[in-house]
Amino acid sequence: MKKKRLLSVGLLLVLVLSTLLAACSSDKKDGTESNTNTGDSKKEKTLVFGRGGDSVSLDPITVTDGESFKVTQNIFETLINFGEQDTTLQPGLATKWEGSKDGLTYTFDLQEGVKFQDGTDFNAEAVVKNFDRWMSGNAKKFPYFASMFGGFKGDKEAVIKDVKADGDYKIVMTLNRPQAPFLKNLAMSPFGIASPTAFEKEGDKFGDNPVGTGPFKFVSWKRNDSVTIEKNTDYWKEGLPKLDKIVFRSIPDNSARLNALNTGEIDLADGVNPSDVASIKSNDKLQIFERPSLNVGYLGLTVTRPPFDNVKVRQAVNYAIDKQAIIDAFYEGKAEIAKNPMPPVVEGYNDEVKGYEYNPEKAKALLKEAGYDGKQIELWAMPVPRPYMPDGQKIAEAIQKNLADVGMKAKIVSYEWATYLDKAAKGEADAFLLGWTGDNGDADNFLYTLLDESNIGSNNYTFFKNKETHKLLLKAQTEVDKEKRNELYQKAQVILSEEAPWVPLAYSTPLLAGKKGIVDFLPHPTGSDILSKVDIK
Repeated sequence: MKKKRLLSVGLLLVLVLSTLLAACSSDKKDGTESNTNTGDSKKEKTLVFGRGGDSVSLDPITVTDGESFKVTQNIFETLINFGEQDTTLQPGLATKWEGSKDGLTYTFDLQEGVKFQDGTDFNAEAVVKNFDRWMSGNAKKFPYFASMFGGFKGDKEAVIKDVKADGDYKIVMTLNRPQAPFLKNLAMSPFGIASPTAFEKEGDKFGDNPVGTGPFKFVSWKRNDSVTIEKNTDYWKEGLPKLDKIVFRSIPDNSARLNALNTGEIDLADGVNPSDVASIKSNDKLQIFERPSLNVGYLGLTVTRPPFDNVKVRQAVNYAIDKQAIIDAFYEGKAEIAKNPMPPVVEGYNDEVKGYEYNPEKAKALLKEAGYDGKQIELWAMPVPRPYMPDGQKIAEAIQKNLADVGMKAKIVSYEWATYLDKAAKGEADAFLLGWTGDNGDADNFLYTLLDESNIGSNNYTFFKNKETHKLLLKAQTEVDKEKRNELYQKAQVILSEEAPWVPLAYSTPLLAGKKGIVDFLPHPTGSDILSKVDIK
């Protein structure tokens, strides 16, 4: 009896071991890799994306920061898409569109058979409800809508008059005035179409429970740690997305983020220090990605706060800063000196603007002429690395030294990212480091959005206003002749250089690093990457 029982147990163990070995063999043949096991022979394809900061909100219309758009671009979709690595216009949730000759009416045909991630039908009525929501807001609630479309219902300078359904899958937009970049504006990340069912139910909490039509749907958000999204199994584009799950991890320090990539904690890292490129390239398990340049990093000078309410002081600070030394130290050749508020790749750039060379003596003379009293200023350092600003703290320290050399004392301060942006938007900073990655490749998206009086309180953090630039920028919005439009922008750049609300620092080429197995990742110049085609081999 005992021998029989032992024999039975032995046979059972052999069978169990055989099953386990077969399962392991099956795993190896499967060919998929991941950080997350689903519990069967096939593993989930999970991409862990390390980034410099947390999202502010996951409701795209309420935010202006790139960290939020990194996530929302994959949950929501816009009526019009950009090209894979440029800002050419491509079909999105709209299959085609047509504008009237006078530029005041646009008709859009919509995709059919698309559903939001909560099961709500995508149709003309849903689009109208999104625009009604946006147009009934205000600049504080929906800052990008104000910046891009001039205002809200009833506002004198509002671009959009109304949006109406023409049947189930066609909408007609009527404008109060023509807007040259209108279609490009619609393709921007903030204007992702949301489920009316969800935003009507959630109200102000919609940013914590986002619902769109995109390739991934929201799972969870652990503040200052991670946002998780997963495959939308009912996505309307066949065969997409390739990944099962994406986890956006917040790792503010660049070196810590790269270390996490090296140790396998993350698969893709944004905000790579240019100084780390050589070590990444020497690692056969990693690869470098370059994002096409469409940005500017700058030092903003709030013109409503002394001493920067004096144009001579602002000009002095421009002369005081050694931009080349900053680029050499922190960008490692992956940037060029900036002299205008928009990069040279944008049409309408004025290369004739001389800008300000590094000239401490000229800076001292201007401060003396201005009657600067030597009072200490606050210099705000960005708490997170951004494509245009790889290390805000160290760049602030370099600027602090430059200013001290010409007799201006500066105390460096910083805040958590969302607080930093909120306080800067309210004009609470003396001088602040910030930057901008273009959303649509148009000059309007830099000059009007960042430096026009209409956008004070939203994206114009310096509170700069000038009657002449205001006229030029508004006229450029309605000018359809390309050459005439470029001339208007070039004139505006001359005035902006003289008035000096910014110290433009650098136009950078942002870098990312990832595991060798990542394929079909094409970083977009806007910084908002659609990850539906990305795969892990």
